[in-house]
Amino acid sequence: MNFQLEGPVLEGELVRLEPLEHRHAADLAVAAEQDRDSYAFTWVPSATEVDDYIAQQHARAAAGRLAPYAQIQLSTGRAVGATSYWDPRVLDSGRFFAIEIGFTWLAGSAQGTGINTEAKYLLMRHAFEVFDVSRVDLKTDARNARSRAAIAGVGARFEGVLRNWNRSWAPGEQDKLRDAAIFSITDAEWPECRQMLERKLEARRKVLAEGLKS
Repeated sequence: MNFQLEGPVLEGELVRLEPLEHRHAADLAVAAEQDRDSYAFTWVPSATEVDDYIAQQHARAAAGRLAPYAQIQLSTGRAVGATSYWDPRVLDSGRFFAIEIGFTWLAGSAQGTGINTEAKYLLMRHAFEVFDVSRVDLKTDARNARSRAAIAGVGARFEGVLRNWNRSWAPGEQDKLRDAAIFSITDAEWPECRQMLERKLEARRKVLAEGLKS
């Protein structure tokens, strides 16, 4: 059967996830050039590659396999990164049962601000409570300790390493394969995970509120 993955606008208090469009290119070109050392294992376009990057993501979306987003920092109104729903799995019966969150990156200035946590929360909440999936996957290069820690930090469980799983995004490794560390959250785990993420976001709001008072 034909299946078309579609991702709606998702908005929190720190970030709004908007379907990725060429109108986001100028902001993303600026964001992509911030502290590129943090992108060692992640596909992040250079400023001159952003338009082509968006076109490639649109091609994947047209095939029904991807719903790409721009991450909009609400405090500035600017796009500071990207993320996506990716690789939907659908049974022969038509049941949409699993999805991956991937193609994620943030500008250096947006890292550690709570945007990643809230974006994952919004994507997972929609996946479990609207798409009604049974599982959400997250993968990263097995060597990427920073990304693995961030994924574990949003409540996903490490399942193992898939050897030679897909192409490497590390600079200089265009023709090589990477080992992928895979994490997941199931529908049974989601209620506890949701509460944990909401506690984290509430703590972040309190810090921000205290900062505004001082």
